[in-house]
Amino acid sequence: MLHSSPVSSILKSLSLLSDATRVRILALLRQEELSVAEMQEILALGQSNISAQLSKLKEAGLVADRRSGKNRLYRLQPPNVKERETHEHLLALLDAATQEIRESKRDITALKLIRTKRADTARSYFDAMAGKFGKQYIPGRSWKALGETLFHLMPPLVVADLGAGEGTLSQLLASHCKQVIAVDNSEKMVAYGVKLAKQHGFNNLDYRHGDIEAPPIKASTVDVAFFSQALHHALSPEKAVAAAHRILKSGGRVIILDLLKHNFEKARALYADVWLGFSEVELHELLEDAGFKDIEIRVVDREGRSPFFQTILAVGVKD
Repeated sequence: MLHSSPVSSILKSLSLLSDATRVRILALLRQEELSVAEMQEILALGQSNISAQLSKLKEAGLVADRRSGKNRLYRLQPPNVKERETHEHLLALLDAATQEIRESKRDITALKLIRTKRADTARSYFDAMAGKFGKQYIPGRSWKALGETLFHLMPPLVVADLGAGEGTLSQLLASHCKQVIAVDNSEKMVAYGVKLAKQHGFNNLDYRHGDIEAPPIKASTVDVAFFSQALHHALSPEKAVAAAHRILKSGGRVIILDLLKHNFEKARALYADVWLGFSEVELHELLEDAGFKDIEIRVVDREGRSPFFQTILAVGVKD
């Protein structure tokens, strides 16, 4: 690692740890071997910046790398016997420096998501299959048939459809759930939904006018709180997720279907979007801060046409 006296090694470590980016990189590599691309995703920094810092850390003997297929993976360099004391000093300094950097908590969350992606061997298969379903005609196979089949696997639940719009999803849920409470802040949407529910005979579908940040639903009365492409319309998504936690029973789940973060600015004018989607880390933080546990997040769909929107699914459980 460092090949000078203990005092000069510690002083050199102090110099290296004076840069926040180098501290964040070392803190990550202490936990996981990572590629530059993975570090870019976690740190939200450019490739050139990360590569420059890695070069300095390699030169100092703090970081080692190895080739793995097309990637080069980086890790914290383990000390030899003579350098253990210096290495322990470095780790103590790294711990102290990490505590001072506000992005460190987000880095850990992003690292968890990277680990999940690595373990998700099915992802590559479903990505390859995305967009092919339904393009070739097979008698009897349809999304509606599959949806109806999957609904029969569900127990009778009380579901809150938050940001329900005219209630297409609410009506589909009502055909199988014990009760569905559809909430929307548009009086016209609610009136239209009530009319449709009456026409189709859904006595267990209750439309309510209200805001998803403060839905008119009693605390601890709902089994599932569902946001389907609604959260990016909320002025305060954190309030909406916290409200979902409030209305859920113990053991209840929040399910969020939304857009992965994108740069299509026209969505604000075209679709009245307040937020241009959410990153996996942002959704994880929203759920974690609201008190949800057992959080799972996946990108579940990618559109084949510009602007190539991606759909993200996030699930959390209330204790």
